[in-house]
Amino acid sequence: MNNAIVIVPTYKERENIRAIIDTVFALPKDFDILIVDDNSPDGTAEIVEQLQLTYNTAVTRLHLLKRPGKQGLGTAYITGFKFALEKGYEYILEMDADFSHDPKDLVNLYLSCTEHGSDVSIGSRYATGVNVVNWPMGRVLLSYFASSYVRMITSMPIRDTTAGFVCYRRVVLETIALDQIRFVGYAFQIEMKFLAWKFGFKLTEVPIIFTDRTRGESKMSPGIFKEAFFGVLQMTIQSWFRKYIPNPAVTAAR
Repeated sequence: MNNAIVIVPTYKERENIRAIIDTVFALPKDFDILIVDDNSPDGTAEIVEQLQLTYNTAVTRLHLLKRPGKQGLGTAYITGFKFALEKGYEYILEMDADFSHDPKDLVNLYLSCTEHGSDVSIGSRYATGVNVVNWPMGRVLLSYFASSYVRMITSMPIRDTTAGFVCYRRVVLETIALDQIRFVGYAFQIEMKFLAWKFGFKLTEVPIIFTDRTRGESKMSPGIFKEAFFGVLQMTIQSWFRKYIPNPAVTAAR
């Protein structure tokens, strides 16, 4: 078994899933892959099952969890995190299925944790300016100022607070109470970073270029932004009345 696994949630990603799996498996670093599919009506899971026959001949490198329906991005990742922890992976990465995250950057995120002391490495669109391709200006501004808003409210030293391209050391996911994560949309990404930061883990932004999907359909909706806008304020206020005790193993190592 490899020491790192990439979790990819899917819903109606038939046009992208084969290519994203092939590309990850072609990287110089060996990653295992977990697809968490929410009963895609377009046959995404069936394509993954076909690819399992190709990639799982000697050892199981391609995993598939099928859920009964669309339950939200956050719950898909929580399901994936629990699977990865149970299987013993040391580094758990997350990425989108639509190539908006370049699979080649998985290696840089992994190395940030394994060689440069990061507990959470974040593929950041805004670490060195605005590195977004093919988004309309309105969406770029919305995303950029949403991250600025989160940074202002929470005081997190992170420029891309909503990024969904992340590598976690397993100790981070073992410390965070995954069953108590409250957000299910893209605000889930904010909550995970916020909790990791509050628990004293080292968060590092790794610059990436984000390219909007060219195939398939976007899952973005106004409700996702509403959850993030109001939820972040509530999350921050609630944190004032809670104690965050750092993981002793991490504290001792430093």
